[in-house]
This record gives sequence, structure tokens and C-alpha cells, in this order.
Amino acid sequence: MSPAVSANPSPPIVLTFAASDPTGGAGLQADILTLASLGCHPLSVVTAITVQDTAGVEGVLPIDAEWVADQARALLEDMPVAAFKLGMLGSVEVIAAIAEVIADYPDIPVVLDPVLASGRGDQFADEEMIEAMIGMLLPQTTILTPNSLEARRLAQQLGEFEDGARRDSGLVDCAHGLIEAGCEYVLVTGTHEGTPQVINTLYGSHGVVRTDRWDRLPGSYHGSGCTLASAIAAHLASGAGVADAVMGAQEYTWRTLSAGFRPGMGQFIPDRLFWSRDVDEEADDD
Repeated sequence: MSPAVSANPSPPIVLTFAASDPTGGAGLQADILTLASLGCHPLSVVTAITVQDTAGVEGVLPIDAEWVADQARALLEDMPVAAFKLGMLGSVEVIAAIAEVIADYPDIPVVLDPVLASGRGDQFADEEMIEAMIGMLLPQTTILTPNSLEARRLAQQLGEFEDGARRDSGLVDCAHGLIEAGCEYVLVTGTHEGTPQVINTLYGSHGVVRTDRWDRLPGSYHGSGCTLASAIAAHLASGAGVADAVMGAQEYTWRTLSAGFRPGMGQFIPDRLFWSRDVDEEADDD
């Protein structure tokens, strides 16, 4: 029997390139949960397979670059994608393959979360991979979402600092350098800074676009950066401008973190479906 043709419109479609995280805390699984939670239909391209738990990453196996490109092109030739989200990419070859694919779709916004290391400090990107990100992906990136450590490391690779020691004005210089390298906007998150509140700053070609402060929550979270970048992609796919997308994504991410849970012996995991628990509690109250 042939399926009936649905009259329902498709939700906004977002294609994420990321590594699989079997904990569901970060990576591809975090992207899918976030995008679905925010009303988008997630498409996924696996860039690497990881062995990890909530405490850290034990191994990474990059997927063959041709397989990555083939996964993406099969999806893009079938469905209209409204935004790209890029996470952990696995190898220089994969970075090059993705850069070639997204170059064919210049009108689709690109959110790049430069995943360079795990929360425990496991390194995911060497200098060659960072150079490939800067040279091939930044010129195609709508918004880059590094934490402060990643922003400094990327900027150092650009030659922004000789000693890498500047802290106060350093992040401003980092952001400006990354924008000059090609991306339109840079959102530097302040989770790793020693400030009483977490300060996130969005930079554009003319300077600061917006600065937002959030209460610093206790504990360490696995997948907060993936959640934020995916949420930005979801808002962009739904038609929001960059500044509004960043604000909406921060609000959503903070709520996932405040509702976070610790299922294992390591970090907390954001609850991307916090709103469904709220609905259940309201139903129970009734």
C-alpha cells in the first residue's frame, strides 16, 4: 500500500555533522535531542565514532571522508536544509570533505562549534586540523561558538598572540582575529573564565553585538557547547536573525543545564527535554 501524501508542512530541517557520543550527553546525540526539542527535524552525518562515558573520552575513530561526503550529499539531494551545524569533525580529510559539500550551499547558515578538547582535557584536534578549520571552514561560517579556551587556541594558531598570555582584552582580540579570518560572527562563551557569572559575548564585524550574563551553575556539564550551537542552528533554521538566535539559544541552554542530571560517575548531562518534565508535573498537579 502506498503511503498517503501528508498535507502537513515539514518542520525546519537542520543537518548536523558530528561524532557519535554513546552517552547521549554530547556530540551527534546531543544535537539531535536539542534540534528536536526546539521543533526542528534533525538530519545527521556521522564524522567519527567515540568510546567514552560521562567521565571522559577513551578513543576516537574518524569516519572515512568519502563516507562523510556521501552521507551529506544523499541527504542534501533529497531534503531542503535550513541550517548546518558542525561539531567534532575527526580528521583533516573530513574537514576538507565537509568544506567542499557546504560550499555548494552558500545560502545555508553554518554554525561551527570548534570542538578541540573534552571537558576532561582529552584532545580532539591537532594543529593541522585547526589550520584546516581556519582555512577551509571559517570563511564559510555564519557563527563560530568557541568557549574562551578554544577562542584563544584558534587565535594563537592565527598568530594573534606571541605569548598566548593576554587575558582581559585577549578575548576581544581573539574574536576580531577570527572574524578577519572569515566567519561573520563569533560567540565567545565564558564558562571557563573565573567570573562570578558566565559572560557570553557575541561579536560581529563592527564589534560587540550583545553581551549576556548567566548565573553560574554548580557542577560540570557534558555537552553544553553542543547544546548551545545546535540551539542557535535551530533558531536560525526557524527564521530568527543571528542576535535573536543567540539569545534564544542561551535561554534554552541555561534551562537545560539548570535541569541537568548526573546519570553516571562523571559529568552532569543537560536535560534537553526539561519542558516535557514541566508538562508532566503540571498534569500531575491537575
